[in-house]
Amino acid sequence: MNLKLKICGMKHPENIQEVAALEPDYMGFIFYEKTPRFFNAEIPKISDSIKKTGVFVKAEIAEILAKVNEYKLDAIQLHGGESAEFCSELKTVLKETNIEIIKVFSVKSEFDFDQLSAFEDHIDYFLFDTKGKHKGGNGETFDWTLLKEYPSEKPFFLSGGIGLEQLEDLKKFYAYLTKIGKEHLLYAVDVNSAFETEPGLKNTEKLKQFVDELM
Repeated sequence: MNLKLKICGMKHPENIQEVAALEPDYMGFIFYEKTPRFFNAEIPKISDSIKKTGVFVKAEIAEILAKVNEYKLDAIQLHGGESAEFCSELKTVLKETNIEIIKVFSVKSEFDFDQLSAFEDHIDYFLFDTKGKHKGGNGETFDWTLLKEYPSEKPFFLSGGIGLEQLEDLKKFYAYLTKIGKEHLLYAVDVNSAFETEPGLKNTEKLKQFVDELM
């Protein structure tokens, strides 16, 4: 499977370096105080090939820009019901940079894909996560077959409780997309809570097994 990997909810400097050694494409740091994965430390030196991603929930643009500058972020993930107008304004502010904008949409048993069109010109990727009581890290998957109705050509991240137990389903889903000529739309897989020993602390052995299977 030709997929990128994002490992989200990083918190502890030593663990960050251990996970970075697995060479994921993205590493997520959550700047939202109401989560146990809230990040407020220094990011240790990691490879420049890993895109440092700031995850924000209902943050003001000024706050986002402050974190971009402080942590030299390569991507911004918006997880708080931000409007298309907000994304447009953020994209305009970032127009002289190569910083990517990832817009999250939460999915449960159904989803209205019509709402995506207003965002397409203002973001780089969509991310589909499981709708739960927390803003991410719920440890639950949603019904990926809903994405068979995905009408866009904008690539997306797949998230929501993905762990080793989901590898076979992931391969089947990728095979389905390949069969209909849309495998390029599944750009990346985003993992978090399924690989944790506690919130923010990742099990690198399990992650390595996942990376080996994924790649």
